[in-house]
Amino acid sequence: MAHRSPLQALDIVLSSVDAVRNLRALYVLLLTFSVAGLLTAMAEGSLAKGAMQLGAVEAAAALFAAFYGGNAAGILIMDDAQGGPVRDISEALGTSLFTAHRLILALLLMLSVYTVLGAALYGLLWLCRVSVTGAVIGPILFGAVVPLGVVGVGVAMLSLVAVVVPLAAPAVWAGTGVIAVVRQLFQWVRQRLLTVALLMAAVSLLAGAVGALVTFAVMAGGRVVALLGVTVVGVDVPPQQLMAGLFGYGLRSLGAAGAPTGSTGHAAAALVGGGVVFALALVLPGLVYLRGTCSVYLAMRSSSSA
Repeated sequence: MAHRSPLQALDIVLSSVDAVRNLRALYVLLLTFSVAGLLTAMAEGSLAKGAMQLGAVEAAAALFAAFYGGNAAGILIMDDAQGGPVRDISEALGTSLFTAHRLILALLLMLSVYTVLGAALYGLLWLCRVSVTGAVIGPILFGAVVPLGVVGVGVAMLSLVAVVVPLAAPAVWAGTGVIAVVRQLFQWVRQRLLTVALLMAAVSLLAGAVGALVTFAVMAGGRVVALLGVTVVGVDVPPQQLMAGLFGYGLRSLGAAGAPTGSTGHAAAALVGGGVVFALALVLPGLVYLRGTCSVYLAMRSSSSA
């Protein structure tokens, strides 16, 4: 692959807004969001009724659906980011079931390294105690450990947030093995931390901008449709109540708001429709963010192999 400069990588990141046209990934994310949300609601209902075992099973099923469904969507996004043919949804789901565990293993290995480094810092601080090294050596050692610890912890936290967490999944989606993922990410931490951090900041800002635009469109459209629903359809519910679905509220909010019985059917339909819009409003920025992480990963991998 050709070498890409940071500006070229930034241009690739900005082009991540095209991810909204990846209908297969959009469909998988929506399906994952819906199934995981439904299972979570079922788990909450079971736990509220005292069915602890059933609630635990449903909660585990929600986590399973969210994890493997999210990875399947990521695989489809990675296919699109690489410029090759995007595989079928069933094939992406099958690949996710057989490869997504690599992400957990890679994260566990990397977190174990951070744990060892944290234990080393704790050991150095323990040596700084007067009772261990004396009244002279202890303060001198502490004076050396303070800047080392501050810089080390700061770099570790930055690398964890900007490199390890966002780029481990794209590496797995690209088909990289567990050890190769760990080696690759730690290489970028040592050599390209600032570049990757800036690119990931650009990805976060881009996803936030998309989220702000989507929120504006949803709020403006929802307000107009709610007013028209009250005036034209004659729904005897305040416009704010009709917009409740846009904020993720369910049918229980009708009774809490004291909705009249005659209008409950229309209000319930508005909540269901608003819930669909709410799901889309969540998925679109997430889709852009995932595509941005894939773009950063591919750009850094191209730069490393050049």
